Amino acid sequence: PSPRLAVLRTLYDPADDGILDPGALVLYFPAPHSFTGEDVLELHIHGGPATITAVLAAVPQCAAHFECPECKEVGAGHAIRYAEPGEFTRLAFLNKRLSLPQIEALSATLSAQTEQQRRVAARGSRSALSDTYEAWRMKLLLARGELEAIIDFHESEDFDETPEQLAKNVAQMARGLLEEIKLHRANAVRGELLRSGISVAFLGAPNAGKSSLLNRVVGREAAIVSREAGTTRDIVDVNVDLAGWYVKFGDMAGLRGSNSSGHATSEKDEVGEVEQEGIRRAKERALQSDVVVVILAVELDPENGQPVLRIDPEVVATAHECATQGRAVLVAINKTDKLDSAEDDNFGPKIIAAWRKEVQASLGVEEGRIFAISCRSEAEPQTSPQNQPGGTTTPDPGHIQAFLHGLTSTFSSLTQPLVPNRDPANETYLSDMSIWQDSLGASERQRVLLEECMGHLEVFLAHTLQQQSFDVVVAAESLRAAADCLARVTGRGEGGDVEEVLGVVFEK
Repeated sequence: PSPRLAVLRTLYDPADDGILDPGALVLYFPAPHSFTGEDVLELHIHGGPATITAVLAAVPQCAAHFECPECKEVGAGHAIRYAEPGEFTRLAFLNKRLSLPQIEALSATLSAQTEQQRRVAARGSRSALSDTYEAWRMKLLLARGELEAIIDFHESEDFDETPEQLAKNVAQMARGLLEEIKLHRANAVRGELLRSGISVAFLGAPNAGKSSLLNRVVGREAAIVSREAGTTRDIVDVNVDLAGWYVKFGDMAGLRGSNSSGHATSEKDEVGEVEQEGIRRAKERALQSDVVVVILAVELDPENGQPVLRIDPEVVATAHECATQGRAVLVAINKTDKLDSAEDDNFGPKIIAAWRKEVQASLGVEEGRIFAISCRSEAEPQTSPQNQPGGTTTPDPGHIQAFLHGLTSTFSSLTQPLVPNRDPANETYLSDMSIWQDSLGASERQRVLLEECMGHLEVFLAHTLQQQSFDVVVAAESLRAAADCLARVTGRGEGGDVEEVLGVVFEK
């Protein structure tokens, strides 16, 4: 058939000329304009299992009908076999149709389960990321060449610059390159949140409503809900697709003191060994999470029946520790349905506003990350403003949707790409800012190699700045090692390390 033109053909069995598929769609892609860079013939056949099996069985038999272009003998030396895992992709790489980062992005695209995973994989599929790595490598090779020229020709040639001055100029280039790589590495970490999922921990005192909120968020009974405090003793993990984000929620044991003084008011107030272990695991999980949701419960004072907000010191201490370690902290004031019985319609909004200030003072959380919610399914239908023209509102029982909007906004801020300061003296920063968006698609393998490259550049800079007598050989070796890391990122370098990487990547 004509190149890149879909045609309808009848497929016959080469053994007996029997019809295999009366209406197959055939497309021919001649080299080099194909996925692999070689001649490719695609057969789009009817999807019945019997038809597929018959066509696959007939394809190897076609080898007997091929004519050898040299000896003109039919069937001489020809064989047809199934491709090994990743073999088509390997051919595309060898024929320079795809770079190694693009191949990793292809693998991520095939395994994407959520919209955000698909988007980050698509960012990595552009050639711009590979082009950036190659541009960095060429910078290092040129700088290394200048240094090695001094090693080879310093006695026979007159140089405009002394070795020290040349090293200073190269160090300036390396310093700027190091800052770029640091940003790419940081963005790769942010992109990993999109691929592997964002971990969210529900932190609160016993019976604060952590399990109820989890069930409302995921839309099913994922955790046991009971009025009895301490129902959840271990971590309940639930993975969901939340508005396109892959999220790993963790419902954990409620935090409370261990009553080490021995003055518990009842057996229910005592913290047993099992619950203590659950509390330890809850704190550990919170510190390992990306986002921590602190759930505070509204309770009725047993003496006067007035609503009060319970803020447990153990919860506050753990939340502060999470914030100190860089975790994003949100607060959900739960069980606000207990305010519905108030005769004064303004009582609820006023006391919630006061509680917001109290939470800000005790936890240090900004007001935009504090939400008043109710997990009761029969909560009064309320409305939450949406980002729609005219400021329209939509029903939001218990303000759960407003909470989820705040949660996904936090996800967005955690995964926004970092960009360099706009320095007019640096054309690279201003030429194409989209490369920083693409750097979210860098894989973990790329991130590890970028970190290794950064280490070699830091060694080079330390050597040029700290030593009075500059050793050109040592400096050039650091640049060579840094450039080699970038070669292994793209797969275009030399040596056994690159070959070992290729085998692992293609099989995916």
